[in-house]
Amino acid sequence: MKYDCIIIGGGIAGLQASIQLGRYKRSVLLIDAEDGRSSLCRKYSNILGFPNGISGQELRKAGRQHAENLGVSIRKDRVKDVHKNGREFTVYTVGGGMFSGRNLLLATGLKDHIPSIPGIKPCLGLSVYVCPDCDGYEIMNQRTAVIGSGNAGASMAISLLYWSRDIIFINHELEDISLEWTQRLAAENIEVKTAKVKELHETKGSLNRIEMKDGKSLQVKKAFLAFGGNQVRTELAVKLGAEVNENQHLIIDPRTKMTSVANLWASGDVAAHSELVTAAMGEGSLAAIWIHKELLK
Repeated sequence: MKYDCIIIGGGIAGLQASIQLGRYKRSVLLIDAEDGRSSLCRKYSNILGFPNGISGQELRKAGRQHAENLGVSIRKDRVKDVHKNGREFTVYTVGGGMFSGRNLLLATGLKDHIPSIPGIKPCLGLSVYVCPDCDGYEIMNQRTAVIGSGNAGASMAISLLYWSRDIIFINHELEDISLEWTQRLAAENIEVKTAKVKELHETKGSLNRIEMKDGKSLQVKKAFLAFGGNQVRTELAVKLGAEVNENQHLIIDPRTKMTSVANLWASGDVAAHSELVTAAMGEGSLAAIWIHKELLK
C-alpha cells in the first residue's frame, strides 16, 4: 500500500497533523518510537481548555485515539532509514517494516540533554522545567535553581529573572562560564555554585531539595534544566538532502512547512523549535493542510 502521507514522530505536531489529514480522508501511517519530549512531561499548563494542566502522556493518548478514529494507522516502531525515488518515499523501520508514501512529514522533534540525576524525571513538568516560555509562570516569585552547564545555564538563569529575582545557578557539569556571562550573573546578584548534583528529593513530583555530591543541600521548590547540546533529530531529512540552519533545525517554508526537498515536510521542534506544544499543534495542522493541497494536484 502506498500511503498519501507517512508521518515520522507521534508527538503533538505529528498527531495533530495526522488528525487533520484523517479528516481529509487521506491514508496516513504514523510511526512513533514513543521517546519524544512530550512523552516525558508530567504536566502542560499553557494549553487552551486545560486550566489545571494535562500530562504529555494523557494528551498523546487522546491524540492517538482521535487519529485512529479517523482511520490513521499508528505503528510503534523506530525508523532507521528513508529513501526517495521520484515522488515516492520509502521508509524502513527497526522492526522490519517497509512502507511507501507520496509525502513524508517529519515530526521527529529533539532530544533534550537531561543528565541521569535521580529524581529529575518524576518532576518534569511538575516542578522541574526545560522551557521558560512554557513554564516560567510556574516559578513566579519563588526560589528557583537552574541546574545546567556553562554559558547555557547562565543564559537560562538570566532569562528567568523576569519571573523571579531569587535564582541560583548550579553549574553541574563544571564547564567554564565566559567573562561576559560571569559579569552579567554578578550584576544581577545570581549566586553560582560550581558543584555536581547528586539527587533531587521530591514527593510525587514536587521538588523539596537538591542534594549536592559535596554533601550540601539547597532548599528549593522549583528548578530549570539548561545544559545545551540538545539533539535535533534531523538525520533522516539530511540524508534526503534537506537544508538545515546553523542550529541544525530544518529550514522550511514558513507557510507550507515544506523543506527544501519536494514533498518532504516538517513540523514541531525539528523545525521551528518554539518548544511550545500549542505551536507544535499549529505547525502540524498547517503542514497537513498543504500536504492535502499538494495531493490535489
